[in-house]
Amino acid sequence: MTIMATAPVVGIERPRINSIVFASALGTVIEWYDFLIYATAATLVFNKAFFPTFDPLAGTLAALGSYAVGFLARPLGGALFGHFGDRLGRKSMLVLTLFIMGLSTFCIGLLPTYASIGVFAPILLIVLRLIQGIGLGGEWGGASLMVLEHAPTDKRGFYTSFVQIGFPIGLVLATLMFTLVSKLPEADFAAYGWRIPFLVSVVLLAVGTFVRSRIPETPVFEGLKKRDGLSNNPVGEAVGKNGKMFLIAVGLKLSEVSWVYMLTVFVVGYATGKLGLPKPMMLDAVLYAALLELISLPLFGWLSDKIGRRPLYILGALFTIVFAFPLFWMVESKSTALIFTAIMIAMNFGHGMMFGPESCYFPELFGSRVRYSGASFGFQVSAAIGGGFAPIIATAMVGYLGGTTGVSIMMIVLALITLAAALAAHETKGVPLKE
Repeated sequence: MTIMATAPVVGIERPRINSIVFASALGTVIEWYDFLIYATAATLVFNKAFFPTFDPLAGTLAALGSYAVGFLARPLGGALFGHFGDRLGRKSMLVLTLFIMGLSTFCIGLLPTYASIGVFAPILLIVLRLIQGIGLGGEWGGASLMVLEHAPTDKRGFYTSFVQIGFPIGLVLATLMFTLVSKLPEADFAAYGWRIPFLVSVVLLAVGTFVRSRIPETPVFEGLKKRDGLSNNPVGEAVGKNGKMFLIAVGLKLSEVSWVYMLTVFVVGYATGKLGLPKPMMLDAVLYAALLELISLPLFGWLSDKIGRRPLYILGALFTIVFAFPLFWMVESKSTALIFTAIMIAMNFGHGMMFGPESCYFPELFGSRVRYSGASFGFQVSAAIGGGFAPIIATAMVGYLGGTTGVSIMMIVLALITLAAALAAHETKGVPLKE
């Protein structure tokens, strides 16, 4: 049974869908900003501020480990808020996850360092990172569904791609903030400068909460409530009765999430630490790559409405396989032009090509009873595996083995898994949403 073409129920006037897209995307920008400033801080300052008793490599690994904790918490958030999003509604979860994320980020900016309170400093840092991960784990699915379940069938890929824009905008804001504070004298940056990006998130939280509180619940969920069609155990149903789709969602996500965090975390750390390249240059390369995604993500979303979701995943995985070695050759050249070119191409084709239609494709794989749970949990399980562990494994490989050959091989293997998932998935372009 299906909701017929999403048309009379879900097709709504343009001003209203635009406001829903704006509210969902704005909140996602804030969530990603909060999550990504931690990643930048982990590579630049947390090893010294919270793990100073380790040697440099071990301190960096420990800082990245605290960063990875947020990824491990994301599946918990995906399952928790997915359950309540399928039981109580999409809108309420959007506001709650935003509040959780913003408050925990602000508190990180207030944390005393190891020099002040000793071992309690990294413990508190990890606890707040866990809370961050739980908040983000539930946010993406709700934002995606708010747009998807309002959008007309033939434009679902395009409209939902604006939810994905939250990532590059959040990345741009995070990078700009750290670019600005990194211009402070080293002592001032270490003392208070790194805290500023975390503290300003409270302003973003207030704006995002106001905007999101004004959008309506989706007609798809309202229809489920009226028909008494809500699931009693959405997560169990999504994983148990829809196990194949769940595994496909995990596989589809694996390559692009590993790839983007390799670029924004590992490559930045490798280039500045091992190759001695200046931090501002690497941050600028990431910044320009993210700015280009502001164009490429809606383009890939629009394209997914024309040629389908699967072809973009297949092409993105193939690109990653081909570019896994050239990426590091270009970075190791130490040529500014080649480095900027490498990062911009890698992010937009190894990440953006798959990430653009993702906010549409993942929820489309599941029925409306379990759509929040299935899409969120599958997305976040893969993010925990790929985004959380890939930079740590890569850093350890380079630190203990030397060279980046093993890193490139790892990325190829992950891309092959995504390619297999894309080949096993079915196309959803133009297909009515599953009931």
